[in-house]
Amino acid sequence: MRPNPVVERLGRPLRLGVVGGGPEAFIGYIHRSGAELDGRFRVVAGVLSSDPARSRERGQKLGLAPERSYGTVEAMLATEASRADGIEALAVMTPNDTHHAICRAALDGGLDIVCDKPLTNSLADAMDLVARVRRSGRVFCVTHTYAGYAMLREARAQVAAGAIGDVRLVQVEYLQAGMAVRHEDGPLTPKLRWKMDPARGGPSLVLGDIGTHAFHLAEFVSGRRVSELSADVGALVPGRRVHDYAMAALRFDSGARGNLLVSQAAAGAENNVVLRVFGANGHVEWQHRDANYLTLALQGEAPRRLGRGDPYLRPEAARTMRIPRGHPEGFREAMANLYADAAEAIVARRTGVAADPLALDFPTVEDGARGVAFIEAAVASSEAGARWTRCVLPD
Repeated sequence: MRPNPVVERLGRPLRLGVVGGGPEAFIGYIHRSGAELDGRFRVVAGVLSSDPARSRERGQKLGLAPERSYGTVEAMLATEASRADGIEALAVMTPNDTHHAICRAALDGGLDIVCDKPLTNSLADAMDLVARVRRSGRVFCVTHTYAGYAMLREARAQVAAGAIGDVRLVQVEYLQAGMAVRHEDGPLTPKLRWKMDPARGGPSLVLGDIGTHAFHLAEFVSGRRVSELSADVGALVPGRRVHDYAMAALRFDSGARGNLLVSQAAAGAENNVVLRVFGANGHVEWQHRDANYLTLALQGEAPRRLGRGDPYLRPEAARTMRIPRGHPEGFREAMANLYADAAEAIVARRTGVAADPLALDFPTVEDGARGVAFIEAAVASSEAGARWTRCVLPD
């Protein structure tokens, strides 16, 4: 059983409100169950639809009290603020174009936040949230879920410890098959309707949906920042108006090089993420379809296959594990690790008792803003014929 510093210090879980992710939504289940898995959060209030009546109905269907199943975000924030047992944090999993306004209102209301990616649809809005978080001191976690996998934490720790030497090359790939068919030719689901509308889903479907995940992993594991890129962004499916493909060459601030490939139209692909980080002395390699293992290959030595639960793993990885070796953990547990870390940071802020430093390695609002900067830089580079383009946050 993992220790629970939240309950130890507060005597109860943190009270969480949710916006979006109704009963039928995959990501809603992943967020809610991940938040509650370690007993550090309890979902007590929510807005589950943009239609007020439907929202209240869905909230009760999920087991929320009728008076805490709200019709609008505004009503939830106002009412919960007046309650002695009101929400202390908010989880946001709504269409991309709503993230900025919801998070801004929640921060102004004194709440800590867990928000789905991409952070916003524009860099200006992302930087506004960065500024608000810095001023308020609130905790803001962006759910780049893969950063919660134990063996990616191990990979990051191995690289940081110098196990592979100075980083020279980073390769990251994320392929999906869901857009390999022309959904445009038939009725769109509500989810695809907003995702395929650039006004709501953002300037690039593929970069916002999965490109930001790949970009974050490249930086998270390598410990280096991308400073500029050269990108080709477009569509593999003929006649498609939104992006379903992107490839980018990357230059890191350390001088390392990299490449990134993402597509949602790779027919037959199995939602696989592949990451390789090469150093002067060897490399680490991780694949989502084999998520409980990491390959560490050092020059002149036989490759080592490190497994989740192995006793020699570094503490950064070991602290994320719930069950013994040989029993696989996956996507929901990775999400739960982000929520658990965010909860520990929140309770540390609330009580003044320092958090475990290893709990502070979750993706932050600045990481979310870097993802938005990546989207804008990649689109601009592609439109300029793959011209090298700066990929940095404004001062």
